[in-house]
Amino acid sequence: MISIEKQLLSGYTFIDLFAGLGGFRIALESLGVNCVYSNEWDVPVQKVYADNFGDTPEGDITQVDENTIPDHDILCAGFPCQAFSISGKQRGFEDSRGTLFFDVARIVKAKRPKVVFMENVKNFATHDDGKTLEVVKGTMEELGYTFYQKVLNAVDYGVPQKRERIYMVCFRNDLGINDFKYPKPFELTRHVEDFLLEDEEMVRDLYVDRPDTYYNGVEDNQYSNKSIRLGIVNKGGQGERIYSTKGIAITLSAYGGGVFAKTGGYLINGKTRKLHPRECARIMGYPDSYKIGKSANQAYKQFGNSVVIDVLQLIAVEIGTVMEGK
Repeated sequence: MISIEKQLLSGYTFIDLFAGLGGFRIALESLGVNCVYSNEWDVPVQKVYADNFGDTPEGDITQVDENTIPDHDILCAGFPCQAFSISGKQRGFEDSRGTLFFDVARIVKAKRPKVVFMENVKNFATHDDGKTLEVVKGTMEELGYTFYQKVLNAVDYGVPQKRERIYMVCFRNDLGINDFKYPKPFELTRHVEDFLLEDEEMVRDLYVDRPDTYYNGVEDNQYSNKSIRLGIVNKGGQGERIYSTKGIAITLSAYGGGVFAKTGGYLINGKTRKLHPRECARIMGYPDSYKIGKSANQAYKQFGNSVVIDVLQLIAVEIGTVMEGK
């Protein structure tokens, strides 16, 4: 995460929906926002969240009465990507029924937060021929919000990971905000090697030494803002590729197999291994003070599903900038 000089959103409140490990919460709290409610249905994730923030998120959002949710200024949601069953030509609130975005929309309708800040996978922008994004935009406009969206890649914001996500920011119309801008990209100065654990004891069991390891002859002596493939294990399928720590990390994933499943393999001190959950946490912007769950398998999945805190912070700074004096 980045260090925040000015808490531009101090005094504001927010709710954390589809909270996951609390990436949105860490980002917003760094700008002075106070969390008044959280929701996350996955029980192992709830436990990690509670360990870190001291409160357990409420479960199944579809069963929550929107009127019982505390009033708040900012609603945050990294909701899952689902197709809408679209009936007519209009794209709006009614089209969103039966999906988890509908639960976001009904809370917005009841609570009228000033800002709605949502994150989703890159494919969300083109999902179902663009209709999915149209429904979300149409719904937010129908509810009285201006709608901004942009796909940003973490590598353009100081984090050495290829992770493209769509970030949607909506402002309530009466605030008169029409000059919101997404943060400007900047040059990458850190690479995977800057995020590695120094304690070899912690990573000892992650090394893989197999006879079917093949290197491609690329010299590992150049820095890059892309991933640098050095070799493969077995047939080089997903989770069987070896990369340089002088490049960026491949997208951390919640799913997928292979000997280097979920993180990819990296050549470190002449040996190959996957990343440790703490290294995954660092590459997602989580501070070392963040308590990771006991199960490594769960942790890989959880970080693979998470949000890059640095990118959220940078967007939140821009939100804070246009909200000044509102």
